[in-house]
Amino acid sequence: MAKVKETPDVSRVEEAAEKLINNIGKVIVGKRETMKLVMVALLSEGHLFIEDVPGIGKTMLAKATAGSLGCSFKRIQFTPDLLPSDVTGIYYFNQKTSEFEFRPGPIMANIVLADEINRATPRTQSCLLESMQERQVTVDVTTMPLPRPFLIIATQNPVELEGTFPLPEAQLDRFLLKVSLGYPSEDEEGAILRRFQQENPLDNLTPVVEASELLELQRLCRQVHVEESVRNYIVTITQATRSHQGIKLGASPRASLSLYLACQSLAAIQGRNYVIPDDVKYLAIPVLVHRLITKVETKLRGQSAEGILEEVLSKTPVPVEE
Repeated sequence: MAKVKETPDVSRVEEAAEKLINNIGKVIVGKRETMKLVMVALLSEGHLFIEDVPGIGKTMLAKATAGSLGCSFKRIQFTPDLLPSDVTGIYYFNQKTSEFEFRPGPIMANIVLADEINRATPRTQSCLLESMQERQVTVDVTTMPLPRPFLIIATQNPVELEGTFPLPEAQLDRFLLKVSLGYPSEDEEGAILRRFQQENPLDNLTPVVEASELLELQRLCRQVHVEESVRNYIVTITQATRSHQGIKLGASPRASLSLYLACQSLAAIQGRNYVIPDDVKYLAIPVLVHRLITKVETKLRGQSAEGILEEVLSKTPVPVEE
């Protein structure tokens, strides 16, 4: 793809992403590709869904990300007895002033960690829908905007199903990316033991990017050029998921837009002011996999949503420069 001169210089985005990745790397050993996807979510102002087994470092990654940003951070431990008002906040009667006052909940922060989100009841899970899509919360009859930037990082344990409530499709569709960390290699696990031998490096982590700078970087990413053939490539992939025989529910138009925005951010992270087809192929699975619902017979054949996406990518013609 030919480079477009009219688009802005995105070197600031590349430098900031590198600083953030290196800073998070003081806590998280390895996993650079996962951290790159976290940067894509931050720069796209999209929400992040981390699913992996216990003890891998899901919560640590979320905390390290928040600690690297000069933003407000709140953690919500999702449990079956958590109420929507515990998340959004409540109006209470102040006896001193004889007036009702609003006590904001933890959702009123720039970075919100929804830890083990599938342990809350559907009623509590649904209170996040408005905030995730519209960046606002409604308490009683009052609607309040959330601070910007705003990012929800949700974690989930896929192994333990007792006492959990599966996330509805409407909520999964609001997450920009789904990532996992995976087990460390032998060398990485040894490095983890050495790094945490005396103290937790998270305690000494300092911000390297402020909230105002992150907002400016997000605006720069939205100006990254996407050529028409690449845009059509994104649409063709999402359309193919809706007509695939093994899929019951394909990717939504929101998924197409999410992939589009994520590709702009990835291109900027890599120092390009234009998107190439490889960006689309790199992000298609983490952006789309959690949005697809496969048919029962597909699961019985042992075929996964990720496998279907790989098949779709292999069969979709890649645009080339004329």
